[in-house]
Amino acid sequence: MPANLVVLVCLGYVMILFAVAFAGDRRARKDPGGWLSSPLVYTLSISIYCTSWTFFGAVGSAARTGLEFVTIYLGPTIVFVGWWIFLRKLVTIGRIYHTTSIADLISARFGKSPALGALVTIVALVATAPYIALQLKALTASYQVITFHAGAVTAANIPLEPDYATAFWVAAGLCLFSIIFGVRNIDVNERHHGVVAAIALEAIVKLVALLVVGVWVVAAFADFPAEVLRHAPASLLNAEQTFGTRWVTLCFLAGAAVICLPRQFHVTVVENSSERQLRTASWLFPLYLFLICIFVIPIAVAGLGRLPEGSNPDLFVLTLPLSSEQNTIAMLAFLGGFSSATSMVIVSSIALSTMISNHIVMPLALRFSLVPEASTQMMRSFILGARRASIVFIILLGFLYFRLSGTSEALAAIGLISFCGVAQFLPSLVGGLYWRRATQGGAIAGLAAGFAIWAYTLFLPSFGGTFLMSDGVIANGPWGLEWLRPYSLFGLNGFDSLVHAVIWSMLVNIALFVGVSMLSEPTPLARYQSRLFIDVFRRQTEGETSVMRRTARISELRQIADRILGPAEALSLFPRGVPRDEGAVASDDLISQVEHRLAANVGAATARSLVSSIVTSESISVDELKRLADETEQIRAYSAELERNSRKLEDAAAELTRANAQLREIDVQKDEFLSQVSHEVRTPMTSIRSFSDILLANPDLPPEHSDRYLRIIQNESLRLTRLLDGILDLNRLENRADEWEMKPFDPEAALERAVESCEALAQSAGVKLRRRGRARKVLIEGDGDRLTQVFINLISNAIKYNTSPGPVVTVSSAVRKGVYEARIGDNGPGIPKSERERIFVKFARGPMPRQVGAGLGLAISRQIVERFGGRLELATPKGGGADFVVTLPPCSDKGASAPS
Repeated sequence: MPANLVVLVCLGYVMILFAVAFAGDRRARKDPGGWLSSPLVYTLSISIYCTSWTFFGAVGSAARTGLEFVTIYLGPTIVFVGWWIFLRKLVTIGRIYHTTSIADLISARFGKSPALGALVTIVALVATAPYIALQLKALTASYQVITFHAGAVTAANIPLEPDYATAFWVAAGLCLFSIIFGVRNIDVNERHHGVVAAIALEAIVKLVALLVVGVWVVAAFADFPAEVLRHAPASLLNAEQTFGTRWVTLCFLAGAAVICLPRQFHVTVVENSSERQLRTASWLFPLYLFLICIFVIPIAVAGLGRLPEGSNPDLFVLTLPLSSEQNTIAMLAFLGGFSSATSMVIVSSIALSTMISNHIVMPLALRFSLVPEASTQMMRSFILGARRASIVFIILLGFLYFRLSGTSEALAAIGLISFCGVAQFLPSLVGGLYWRRATQGGAIAGLAAGFAIWAYTLFLPSFGGTFLMSDGVIANGPWGLEWLRPYSLFGLNGFDSLVHAVIWSMLVNIALFVGVSMLSEPTPLARYQSRLFIDVFRRQTEGETSVMRRTARISELRQIADRILGPAEALSLFPRGVPRDEGAVASDDLISQVEHRLAANVGAATARSLVSSIVTSESISVDELKRLADETEQIRAYSAELERNSRKLEDAAAELTRANAQLREIDVQKDEFLSQVSHEVRTPMTSIRSFSDILLANPDLPPEHSDRYLRIIQNESLRLTRLLDGILDLNRLENRADEWEMKPFDPEAALERAVESCEALAQSAGVKLRRRGRARKVLIEGDGDRLTQVFINLISNAIKYNTSPGPVVTVSSAVRKGVYEARIGDNGPGIPKSERERIFVKFARGPMPRQVGAGLGLAISRQIVERFGGRLELATPKGGGADFVVTLPPCSDKGASAPS
């Protein structure tokens, strides 16, 4: 067929598509809810799944491997018919939260993570490159065949070497169409009615073309049933060889691709405007798939039987009509393949350009302050320019893959590489919609690891040793390590290369996604987002409730809205009742509303970054989170709360038990104290009363007797006074009722006075009082007389309570680590471990058979030392006995000096 005619027909067809797209946009602006938003058009747009791989490659796959091609249609059918509940949830979330792409949805679910959105974008970009290359290969090959001279249809005389020049101009034309009709405004959440209308027309064209070829094949060959049995491939007649591990793997990949391919997500989720569209698509799209594959086997068998041996099975749809000089049917078949390829590249480039702009370009521009702020028009132009440049980059990347990978691979094999790549999104996507415990760390770890294994085991080897991975590495593994060979990683042999890549990539992806999620905690925002996504239908019923508590100035919020949305749309978000002064604070609802509108233009993650840059404070209401939780979560949280309260009650009960024990102990001590005080008071009072009675009754007593009785009365009065003074002294110390004159003094002088005061007591008790090491040139701040009182009490206690046969009391002092330390030790029986802290409690006394005093000395001494900023503690020397240690901080007055 003449090349000029083919080019002219293609240009005419493209002009029709331009006209349909233009008319669709104009009609949508007048009537947004018209027939362009009908379920039929929506379903036809989803049929973009059927690319040139389906149009040409399905026949080639049937000719090579028999019924294996059915998996490409069976997987999506299972999803739309059997997994409709998941699709409904996915589409509802996308519609409510203005989702712009699969990267936007996944990043929004996991706390609007910019890192996760960028990772999804990179994976999608790399995984889509083989698919775009597949379309370019199909277009150039079909163009070479249809423009070759008439009658030459054998493999021997049709030069199917890659036509890179043709591929380049085709790619350029696809860039132009995508930019004109796909990137005219920055609000990607506005439906691309014109593009969708053009895609719907292309869906009809490719379906009609394949049906016409199929009907012609069946009608042209009268002995068709016999030819099926005579020329059918062995795999078609021997089903046992078909239905195996590879069959199941291909069904899984096809089902995952109809959800995870960026173009499929775009037409299914982003372009959806109502649940009614999805309900229709759930049965109409499987019907479309059935119709488009109904004649695949007849065409494949006819090609094997009628065309020369060695003919390319991928082009049977085109070469069969050409071999019979059916040029009209051949041209229609060429247009069907042309429609399949162009629609895929256009929508894929639109979807990927949005992802690149929102999750890579804009975050980097904001990070390095590259976003123009001079005017709204400059900002919008920057975003549109980024998306248009992204479209050129995406299609150029597909062209480079086509240029580097060669043409040895069949069309189906190239497409499966992309299917396996985008399937890495599935764990994060499904887990994010149903598993509350899923975290951002788990999603990143799983996706990154799965992508790396897919690239190593399938993507890089597809270049045939010409890019990054040599033939030696493919055959023997890096550094000759056979267990690292891409096609038998870690010794996993016996599987097809595709099945091998799917097993390892998905296994590692899911394991890391689950494992890291279990070991990490989701952020508060991720917890909030999980409830919004997982409970999306209940949230629709209950109405919108914001749990975010943010504050931002209205003027700054308005400025961001003006820059991204434009003054007209921004004005609609700020009604007249909103304050406009510089310091006015925006409400939570207004901030959320602006962020949602920004998300429709630049994606959820970038919108959050923009709003967060002006938010002065942000928190999440725990009460609202509880209210949004479903009944199971509420029961679980309530049970956990009951368990925590039960533990608190147990702890409180244990604390009460300890407090009761202490109270009983204090009560016992109080009784002992009262008994001791009453005894101590009664003894002197008895003596005073007795001797005073004698003096009153006998006024004529000799002077020596009366003087003796008066001294006894005086001594007992002094004894009683000391007891009362001790009680009052302790009370004042505890309540800090008296203020001492705190001044620097030498603690050694106080210690020496105490030793001298106790020497007579030690001699009378037969106790050796030894003075050991001394501290030199040290000052402390406090009251010297009070410290002397402490030392006297400690030394006298050590003398009185020492019942050793050879009693010794040792007094020493030193400066250790800059702190003054005095020790009063003895070789007596010591104090039991259970009593070491109790002896410092008032009213308590050491466990001696002969009780001495009222038990106030150590309590008073500890209070005095603590008033000086020091500590009084009881240590146990190695040789037994008791060892009281007084530690005091040095004087803070650097100008003070020790007295001479």
